[in-house]
Amino acid sequence: MQVFMLCLLAGLSICWFNTVCFVLCIRNFSATRCLALSLTVSFNGVSAALYTLVAKAINGSPSSYLLLNALLPLLTSLAALIPILRQPPLPSPSSSRRDVHIFFLLNVIAFLTGVYLLFLNPAAPNAATSRLLLAGALILLALPLAIPGIVVARDWALHNIYSSQLEDAEDQYDIQKELIIPGDGGLENRVLEIIPDDNDYGSLCCCSSWYNELMAKDRLVLLGEEHGAKSLIHRLDFWIYYMSYFCGGTLGLVYSNNLGQIAQSLGRTSMLVNLYSSCSFFGRLLSAAPDFLGRRFNFARTGWLAAALVPMPLAFFLLAAYAEPGDGHALLVGTALVGLSSGFIFAGAVSATSELFGPESFGVNHNIVITNIPLGSQLYGLLAALVYDANGRVVGSWHMTQAVAAMLVCMGRRCYSKTFLAWGAISTFGLAFAILLYLRTRAAYNRAARCVGRRPVPCNREDLR
Repeated sequence: MQVFMLCLLAGLSICWFNTVCFVLCIRNFSATRCLALSLTVSFNGVSAALYTLVAKAINGSPSSYLLLNALLPLLTSLAALIPILRQPPLPSPSSSRRDVHIFFLLNVIAFLTGVYLLFLNPAAPNAATSRLLLAGALILLALPLAIPGIVVARDWALHNIYSSQLEDAEDQYDIQKELIIPGDGGLENRVLEIIPDDNDYGSLCCCSSWYNELMAKDRLVLLGEEHGAKSLIHRLDFWIYYMSYFCGGTLGLVYSNNLGQIAQSLGRTSMLVNLYSSCSFFGRLLSAAPDFLGRRFNFARTGWLAAALVPMPLAFFLLAAYAEPGDGHALLVGTALVGLSSGFIFAGAVSATSELFGPESFGVNHNIVITNIPLGSQLYGLLAALVYDANGRVVGSWHMTQAVAAMLVCMGRRCYSKTFLAWGAISTFGLAFAILLYLRTRAAYNRAARCVGRRPVPCNREDLR
């Protein structure tokens, strides 16, 4: 009963805490919210390694680990409460370029922190070495706190030293803009420029009526349009998005939950858990690539999610075909691919939800989307358990007068080969849903990219009327 209550309260607090953090990122970084969200999700991937390092530095007992899980979130939440309640005014849109540079620096620090925690943590054989590594980790974690001071100093220098040069540059830019952009262009011509036609649906099946109907039916026209819970569940794009997550990213989470038993059945050590955590962390960091490359390489975020799903079915089919006891190369490669893929999807989906269905309704919408995680965990976990039990054997003996004296143990590739095949087929369906979502939403992303550019095209429904 105690373990059940612990898991229940921990699960509720995780959902609440994640939602609050995501909403704060969206409200305070309107122009760069995707960068803020991906960075927030990325640090989730190193929290387990940090807790393990702190526990090793104390005494390494399981009780100290539980104590840290009880105290550290409370203390850090109290420390973050003051700046959250005393927020400065929201930044102007002109500061978004500066924020991009800051987030790039923060991602570099996060990368170094992840490498430090995930690769040096297993090299701590005793408490003394763990304390030394913990000191270095605390320095890396404290580096982002110096960023606000650097930004304030830079703004002061720009305001007091280079203000005259900036004013002259702005005057020249206004003159050039008046010369380049004509003022007599009618809105009607620009509206015709963005009205979707059959070419937006793709050229592969342009002669197929069912394909055009599938692409056009109830598809999103604009990004960022607010959807309440009722309108969300009536959207076809939402259910396509939901199924791509349900058959894709959730499978990676279920794989990680079963990783200990998979490692045992194939004769491997806990090295797999560390490998999955490392690759998941770097996959989460890679989810920021679309935002850093957006100006040079315009590609819809839903397309990035579809590309991130490609390694997952390949990994599961590789595990089903080549994972053998004693030969762990296929197991290591498959685990790394699943970790990278699922990490990218976990972080990228947070930004995709706010873009597709509106930032103001994100708190409710994202929690509706992630209902697929407990459903998928139950379904896919049950499938793995049934295959495992069907191929296992009883170890020990059962006595009616004793509490527990027997358990099922399965060794060899037969324990999970059918499960890997089923998971590979399911993730293939998830990839198909992700590609379909990309084809249906790429016109909206192209339209949003033109809105960000210099051409003055309509960016909302009022402009289209």
